Amino acid sequence: MSTHKQIDRICCGVLLLVLLLTIAFMNAGTLGVQAVSSALGYESRLFDTSMVHTIEIEMEDWDSFLEGCTDEEYVSCSLVIDQEACKNVAIRAKGNTSLTSVASYGNNRYSFKVEFDHYDQSNTYYGLDKLCLNNIIQDNTYMKDYVTYQMMSGFGVDSPLCSYVYLTVNGEDFGLYLAVEGVEESFLERNYGRDYGELYKPDSMSMGGGRGNGAGFDPGILEDAGTWPGNPGNDEEGMGAPGEGMPPEGMETGKGPGGPGGMSMGSDDVSLIYTDDEYDSYSNIFDNAKTEISDSDKERLIDALKKLNEGKNIDTVVDIEEVIRYFTVHNFVCNFDSYTGSMIHNYYLYEKDGQLSMIPWDYNLAFGGFESGTDAEGLVNYPIDSPVSGGTVESRPMLAWIFADEEYTKLYHQYFAEFIEQYFTSGEFEQMIDAVSEMIAPYVEKDPTKFCTYEEFQEGVSTLKSFCVLRAESIEGQLDGTISSTEAAGPAVSEEPQTEDTEAVEAASLSVEAMGIMGNTFGPGNGSGNDPGKFMREGFMSKAESAAEDSSRGNQSRPEEIQSGIEPPEMDFDGEAMPGGAVPDMEKPQDMNTMAKTGYQTNISGRTIGNTWILAAASAALLLAGIFFACRYKRY
Repeated sequence: MSTHKQIDRICCGVLLLVLLLTIAFMNAGTLGVQAVSSALGYESRLFDTSMVHTIEIEMEDWDSFLEGCTDEEYVSCSLVIDQEACKNVAIRAKGNTSLTSVASYGNNRYSFKVEFDHYDQSNTYYGLDKLCLNNIIQDNTYMKDYVTYQMMSGFGVDSPLCSYVYLTVNGEDFGLYLAVEGVEESFLERNYGRDYGELYKPDSMSMGGGRGNGAGFDPGILEDAGTWPGNPGNDEEGMGAPGEGMPPEGMETGKGPGGPGGMSMGSDDVSLIYTDDEYDSYSNIFDNAKTEISDSDKERLIDALKKLNEGKNIDTVVDIEEVIRYFTVHNFVCNFDSYTGSMIHNYYLYEKDGQLSMIPWDYNLAFGGFESGTDAEGLVNYPIDSPVSGGTVESRPMLAWIFADEEYTKLYHQYFAEFIEQYFTSGEFEQMIDAVSEMIAPYVEKDPTKFCTYEEFQEGVSTLKSFCVLRAESIEGQLDGTISSTEAAGPAVSEEPQTEDTEAVEAASLSVEAMGIMGNTFGPGNGSGNDPGKFMREGFMSKAESAAEDSSRGNQSRPEEIQSGIEPPEMDFDGEAMPGGAVPDMEKPQDMNTMAKTGYQTNISGRTIGNTWILAAASAALLLAGIFFACRYKRY
């Protein structure tokens, strides 16, 4: 076959050009070309902390949904997030004790879990698959969760993103909530890349709700505790008489913020204690896996727990820096509804290649909100080297290794000093509190379902600010040895010699209750004077472990007209009106300005697919096509 007389030269030129392009793409970085960003779009949108976002919920039968909230079943709804519409989104109520307490006291202000991919796995909100909307229960400050997550993240701990959102339902105000990134696939990809490891949420407690949070809790155990010290609800004050009774079987004694006492009700596996090599011995971990796990994954985790408990070669089974940084912030905020508390829950365990780390979760009862009858001075001066309530340090293997080795203890103290310098010596913490309280105050004031009055909110914020400043002062004293960093009866762990007569930081004028404690769930103005003991006696109910969640996923729509009849605003990605009312395609960047703001990221189901290797593969395909073309149409 005869073709153009210069076909050979044309083919050679095309092949040479393709080869040059391939080489250029392979070395794009050295040539100053920026790679496609791996960031997911939701980070800079919904979790922009400089503003209070808006989420509009549209549902045909909202009242029926509220009536069935304790069943924790997903229902379809439509959302408009910052004026961008999403349809056919799955929503359900969520929570543990908070779920029951909201229902018990007739308040419909539930926390919610939103799944954008519940009905269709390919769809997300700019890459976000799961979202939690926290009702800020038992927190007059509105800030406990927010402040803790910000400090965790700012101190180098892999933490969920969060921001404030004002909810409306069918056009009516519903309240100021905290939006928190779900610790699931999107979180894992954001923090660890696509080749992430395994995620677990160990829990053996299911006290009044909490889908998937474990099973087997017997509420009678609280009654069996009788008059054992530290059991809330033994007398009219909600506390047992000191020295009376013994802890029931299955509970371990320890110390609480108010002194000796406290009870531990969590199982060995959620404490991360190695028992044996049987899978069933760790059911409260494996049954609460958030990623698909195989037998080899189970064996690898069990082996890691065994090495952790042996205390040998800790650096091979623990992400040393990540975990110490986690416990630095965690032990600062005095959260006893956690791994270091009596329930031993509210944490995520992450494992990759046999190495373990912890991910923070649920701090609305931090700053002493979980314990009743606790004085502020005891919390402000709570020892950083014996931080377990309801047990001993040795009963928490993920923490114990820090104090079992002098070098790790020294590193822990070093990180604590750095944390205090970063947030308190610099004044950054107080600036954050002031800025956030000013930003959310108007929304708190108009919040129709809030659990406290606006005046209680203001007092709570002021108390939180003072508490943390005094807590930082105490920890500085604990680090230099002038204040005890351990239990009074135990040996000092601080590197600096402690004086015989150590003095605590004075905080008697502060009220822990002003910040919100377990039990203030009775509606505006009724936060004070609640009986936490009554809540513990009547509010905790067992619940069998929920069935595995439906494998079907949710669907996040493009911002087109949603089924409920709400018309989406005529907005582009920059928030500007589009000419002619055109609706942008969320799957494609609209212009160079938008692409610059999103890191030149093409959002296909929220997943970034561009990189230089894909471009190189495309060039190679062109090269092969060129060779075929040259051979097929060669001039004879």
